[in-house]
Amino acid sequence: MLLRCYWRPFTDSTEAKHSAVMAEMRHNRQQQQQQEAEIAEKRERSSISPLHSSPSSSAPNTPLLSSKQERPLQNPFLYQAFFAFVAVFLLLVIFSPSSVWDLINPPFLCQKDGIYLRCPPVRETPSLWENPYSATTSWKPCADRKSSWVPPAENETNGYLAVHAEGGLNQQRIAICNAVAVAKIMNVTLIIPLMKQDQIWKDQTRFEDVFDVDLFINYLKDDVRIVKEIPSWFTEKAELYTSIRRTVKNIPKYASAQFYLDNVLPRIKEKRIMALKPFVDRLGYDNVPPEINMLRCKVNYHALKFLPEVEEMADVLIARMRNRTSILHPYMALHLRFEKGMVGLSFCDFVGNRHEKAMMAAYRQKEWPRRYKNGSHLWQQALRKRKEGRCPLEPGEVAVVLMAMGYPKETQIYVASGQVYGGDRRMAPLRNMFPNLVTKEGLTTKEELAPFRKHVTSLAALDFLVCLKSDVFVMTHGGNFAKLIIGARRYMGHRQKSIKPNKGLMAKYLGDPILGWPAFVEDVIITHEGRSGLPEPTFPTYDIYENPLSHCMCRT
Repeated sequence: MLLRCYWRPFTDSTEAKHSAVMAEMRHNRQQQQQQEAEIAEKRERSSISPLHSSPSSSAPNTPLLSSKQERPLQNPFLYQAFFAFVAVFLLLVIFSPSSVWDLINPPFLCQKDGIYLRCPPVRETPSLWENPYSATTSWKPCADRKSSWVPPAENETNGYLAVHAEGGLNQQRIAICNAVAVAKIMNVTLIIPLMKQDQIWKDQTRFEDVFDVDLFINYLKDDVRIVKEIPSWFTEKAELYTSIRRTVKNIPKYASAQFYLDNVLPRIKEKRIMALKPFVDRLGYDNVPPEINMLRCKVNYHALKFLPEVEEMADVLIARMRNRTSILHPYMALHLRFEKGMVGLSFCDFVGNRHEKAMMAAYRQKEWPRRYKNGSHLWQQALRKRKEGRCPLEPGEVAVVLMAMGYPKETQIYVASGQVYGGDRRMAPLRNMFPNLVTKEGLTTKEELAPFRKHVTSLAALDFLVCLKSDVFVMTHGGNFAKLIIGARRYMGHRQKSIKPNKGLMAKYLGDPILGWPAFVEDVIITHEGRSGLPEPTFPTYDIYENPLSHCMCRT
């Protein structure tokens, strides 16, 4: 069908051209016959035989030339064959062999249609624990391809780049990937990024405290020159991240590659070493070369690995999740974002008594006074945000959605979360419907977790790995953690389910007093058929960290 759609424009065009040529030839033939009649009449009047006429005067109108022009008309199939050949040739020129193969055997690729995702049909019976096999065989990871680029020597780069990676572990991870990409764009030497001290947890984690720094440098040695320390010749090390003369602070969000070449590189060439601060989302996605996006994927999925001891502890947690009942079984990882800070920042309204709502209002007024103002506008704003699906799901709402999808009460669920707002009371509905909830603290002893409590990022890394390798991952609200998990699971082959609830639709259904349970279940299942991490284009809906398909994956 696709081939027919692409072939039709060429067929219509060929038929039109053929008709035009035939009409023109018929017109020329009529003119020629009229001219021949006039010449014959003149010859008869002058009694001159055509055999004795002048070659120059008779050549253009000789019967021989006329027969040559008439001959194609006697065999019109030659014209049809000729134009068919031209059409096929143009088709092969315009479309590469791989594109022609895609037309004959299109890859599995879903497309956005409003709030829905339209996916090609599959024959497999739907499964609670994995995506259909036929939907996961069209694409493969290819960001780890080796580069033919030879890293320049120290004196051949344009200078040194230092980066201040801010935020939590996952935000820092994105900053590190972007730092490598920026260093590549400007052909500068990258100093191992500085992970800024967290103001809330007072965590002083260094890069080498959580990531394998040697693997990081060696894996990227053919792409970017990276060093562990600030060069010895630079004596103002204490001022590198604080001095105005040594920092670039005016970088806009999602800046283009050209911005760095025009505004940052000249300063690095002048000063030999510069720092970027802040460096959160300071490099765009669709305004940089494709190879830069592929390099970011190479960093994220291949070069940036946690320390071996973190990976080993995560494997222990995963094994215990699968063997909690002494029988191997799949497990679900739930990223529950319902901490006090998230609830306050969302400015959404949640179930609670009058005292609880007053305490939350006071908290919001203190933390976000400009947004809070006098609080009179917040109620309408909260209703609008909930209808638009911009509010975090409460634990009880998550339980209802999972049950409607068909997950049994015995499902083993690993919960990755901070301190849930409302504590046990807020968690009670979820625990009643799914009693097999467990956290990393419930799977280990204090002695086993003690080495990882030195750094909050190490504990976050454990949650990251257990969620990454789960059979089903469910997010309840946005954020870098869920974005990176879903992107990595897509890059691993789309086989693992990564469920992203449609919160707007859930808000509508959960607030409908007339809708019965059977109708609710049917709507939930239909709505989430395409929201499980199936292949779909990266742009414009996603960035490459949540969906790396367009730039970092290839056809199988």
